Amino acid sequence: MKQPNKLKIVNDPIYGFITIPSTLIFDLIAHPYFQRLRRISQMGMSYLVYPGAHHTRFHHALGAMHLMSKAIQVLRFKGVDVSEDEKEALLIAILLHDIGHGPFSHAMEHSIVEGVSHEHISLLFMEELNTEFNSKLTLAITIFKNEYSRKFLHQLISSQLDMDRLDYLRRDSFYTGVSEGSVNSERLIAMLNVVEDRLVVEEKAIYSVEKFIVARRLMYWQVYLHKTGIVAEQLLTKVLKRAKELTAQGMSLPASTGLTYFLKNSIGPDNFSKKVLNRFSKLDDYDIIGAMKEWQNHDDFVLRNVSEMLLNRDLLKVKLKKKPISEGKIALKKEEIMSRFNISEHEASYFVFDGCISNQAYKMDVDTINILAKSGKVVDVAKASDQLNIKALSKKVVKYYLCYPKAY
Repeated sequence: MKQPNKLKIVNDPIYGFITIPSTLIFDLIAHPYFQRLRRISQMGMSYLVYPGAHHTRFHHALGAMHLMSKAIQVLRFKGVDVSEDEKEALLIAILLHDIGHGPFSHAMEHSIVEGVSHEHISLLFMEELNTEFNSKLTLAITIFKNEYSRKFLHQLISSQLDMDRLDYLRRDSFYTGVSEGSVNSERLIAMLNVVEDRLVVEEKAIYSVEKFIVARRLMYWQVYLHKTGIVAEQLLTKVLKRAKELTAQGMSLPASTGLTYFLKNSIGPDNFSKKVLNRFSKLDDYDIIGAMKEWQNHDDFVLRNVSEMLLNRDLLKVKLKKKPISEGKIALKKEEIMSRFNISEHEASYFVFDGCISNQAYKMDVDTINILAKSGKVVDVAKASDQLNIKALSKKVVKYYLCYPKAY
């Protein structure tokens, strides 16, 4: 039998050709766990706001791996020793960093799986793959968990200027058409260096770093925290919670085998076993869309209406405020809905709810972005920058929202 050629190139709309660097990485990409990411939307429900935002976690993982490969090339050129084993481990860690995302990226974490983050599930997937691939992922997992002696390697995967952010900002900006989020990833990577086991950016790229931080802030307000996207995400979480609630009452809802399992069972950090992981690996966006297409015809008022809202993009009204919403205002809105539709207070809470969103483009207290001055001194970008707004951008901005049905 002819062996497949595993040193492939993939055509990416952002970077052009991406090379798959080794047979091990090819086999990881070909694995069903990873192929599932083709069916997981990178930006959840954002396509209801930006119709082009249909790209997937699969796109993003390959893009982040490509940037990691460039970063290693740059650091080696500058005399930073990165062994072949470390290189492959870095590429594997960044490739698999998001493998634990559930349908629509974040909705699962707050509804049918309780208190299990996608980072934790990513690690479980990596450990399972490590068993399958005869411990070839051990170093990648050690770096991913920040347990490796050379700390700058982990910073390339997870920090305030990592390959994950450099890819998703540029990619999400491209697919949404929001040009404010476009960052010059090539320039930033070309200026990377390492000083005393810390990742630094050479001083001449300070303006590119400033633009990166500003782009991050703008993308959060304009795209990730867009009020229509927020209400859609909340409704998606609520439709899954309602489905789980009805299932617990003994109702049998039409859903795929994978989704039915999570509706019938209470899954949390303590019982997320290998068996559960395997079932989770079968879930993707299509399970949820398929279920909602059935649920829009259900007798239950909440399940039917929320499914219809999401499928037809006829969402709740959302108001953003600088101060928390008063209990009285929420109660008043609930009463209106209860009398209009003749539903209980509990059912009304699916249509009237509040919450808050926050945006902090740069954190000065954790894992700062360090600038390497010509003198050799290493300084936090917020102190090195002559632009006052970097310090201003490190302040957390909180906004409060209230969602309720539109007046008919």
